[in-house]
Amino acid sequence: MSLFFRPLFEKKSSTYTYLLADSETKEAIIIDAVDETQQRDIGLIEELGLDLKYIIETHVHADHITSSCPLKQKFKNAKIVLGVANAVVCADILIKEGDSLQFGAHTIRALATPGHTNGCMSFVCEDKVFTGDALLIRSCGRCDFQGGSAEKLFDSIHKIFMLGDEVLVYPAHDYGGRTVSSIGEEKQFNEMIGGGVGKDEFVRRVNAMVLSLPKKIHVAVPANQVCGSKILSDG
Repeated sequence: MSLFFRPLFEKKSSTYTYLLADSETKEAIIIDAVDETQQRDIGLIEELGLDLKYIIETHVHADHITSSCPLKQKFKNAKIVLGVANAVVCADILIKEGDSLQFGAHTIRALATPGHTNGCMSFVCEDKVFTGDALLIRSCGRCDFQGGSAEKLFDSIHKIFMLGDEVLVYPAHDYGGRTVSSIGEEKQFNEMIGGGVGKDEFVRRVNAMVLSLPKKIHVAVPANQVCGSKILSDG
């Protein structure tokens, strides 16, 4: 049975949402869905006649509000999935390292990849890894809020690197319009950790980042801790 796969983009936060399904059974999962594009995602799922089983979050995001709860309200049988280290009560499934989820003939497996936040998870499905904000294309996630740790992130990225050079990397964000990379490329060319950079140097590079806080952080984090069920205003 073949895997149906669609990457989708939300331009304000440069977020990628990923829709995967078994082409025969129509059982589907969605990863990192965004409130602002929920109608697009609902429309596509309905058009294709998919049976949404799992709504997966790689972590509690700080730059956008999830549409997990609105999607669950529409697709009553779907389960919201977050990593066990996240301080949320809205998830139906708190997933941990090595756990897997089945959709049709396909399996998606969880990897604990803390560092950007303490609750970050990556997910492996066949030749693809969905890395959230842990490993980005030619970069990595910041580590200066939500329990972040550059030391933990270094270890997490090296765990991802162990999957193999041919595995395709699909991050939660890309700010330059790139849609996919590979582990082999990132091991060689990633500007933060590629080329055999050691932990001390990686930590120095991450801690030297000068970044403003996400504009929506004070709205997005509390909203995402309840899976988007209460969309808060910017006021």
